[in-house]
Amino acid sequence: MRLDPFYLIVDRASWLPRLLPQGVRLVQLRIKDQPEALVRSDIATARDLCAAAGAQLIVNDYWQIAIDERCDFVHLGQEDLDGADVAAIRRHGLRLGVSTHDEAELDRALSVAPDYVALGPVYPTILKAMAWAPQGVSRVGDWKQHVGDTPLVAIGGLTPDRGREVLQAGADSAAVVTDVLRNADPEARAREWVASTQPWRIPASQQGRQPLPRNSG
Repeated sequence: MRLDPFYLIVDRASWLPRLLPQGVRLVQLRIKDQPEALVRSDIATARDLCAAAGAQLIVNDYWQIAIDERCDFVHLGQEDLDGADVAAIRRHGLRLGVSTHDEAELDRALSVAPDYVALGPVYPTILKAMAWAPQGVSRVGDWKQHVGDTPLVAIGGLTPDRGREVLQAGADSAAVVTDVLRNADPEARAREWVASTQPWRIPASQQGRQPLPRNSG
């Protein structure tokens, strides 16, 4: 499995009609502290919008709703993993991404055979208070050596320039939240990200035939 090198995280499905047309092809819907009915409605809306745009939707946390709504990819943090039924997720054919911040969490993530591992924060982030210091770009390379063929997502404080750095260091995808959503022109910033990560993007006709470039951009 390959991930698009630009991984956009949004907090509502209402972002997608604005940002999917900019070339975004990998989206996580990360909704926090909302009623279940709204969460379910947003997941269904995001599923349909992403399907129409040819984009991959990843549902954060709500794996049961993702199963109900026939989504095919979920992302779990370490705390989410505590209460998740991984066997049920797999039984319903969903792929799984897992957040990690240190070696113990990485070992735990790898024990459930994830479809990708996320490492963060690489740089300081304003999204939320973090118990972990910024990991730095060198940790990205270390993590990639550890996970091998499992795709690696870098997250935390990324800009287009920093995104190229983490991709060059070994990440398969650069995940972004505030750099796009809090930008004065989110659409233009999303286009900049798509263009910036293009050297790591393989056309569908060539997938599986060549490795992702690591020293371009």
